[in-house]
Amino acid sequence: MTDATALLAQAERQCQLRGVRFTPIRRRVLEMIAATSGGLKAYELLDRLAVEHASARPPTVYRALDFLIEQGLVHRIESLNAYVACPCPEHAHGFQLLICRHCGRVEELHLDDVNAQLSARARELGFRVERQTIELLGSCDLCLAAPARDKPATTETS
Repeated sequence: MTDATALLAQAERQCQLRGVRFTPIRRRVLEMIAATSGGLKAYELLDRLAVEHASARPPTVYRALDFLIEQGLVHRIESLNAYVACPCPEHAHGFQLLICRHCGRVEELHLDDVNAQLSARARELGFRVERQTIELLGSCDLCLAAPARDKPATTETS
């Protein structure tokens, strides 16, 4: 069973347990997102979906994305305005995203101690956190290992 297949099966079980409908469109949107190592923008999803469903319109995609986010199956990458599948939707705590600025690969972390420290400090300051987004932009191991000719030039100051 591939990662995407396992993710879809898990999403189906999770929706069934919660008593929410995992419609064919919601499933297909999750499948498309899960098939990429980086994020997909809503209009990229719409373009792909429209090939299969001529009636697909922006509200169709946005409703599916809202549902998938609400169920913890997809995360929105705020800095890219894109969406990425959650590899472990059963994880009910916060998350952090590592985003490669070269290839777009996204990895999800679950450093609960980081979230706990931020939440505790916010409470100390009298702040109520409603949403937390932690995105770290950098270079993945594959891009770091790429030959120098494939990397963008950097300037160093002496």
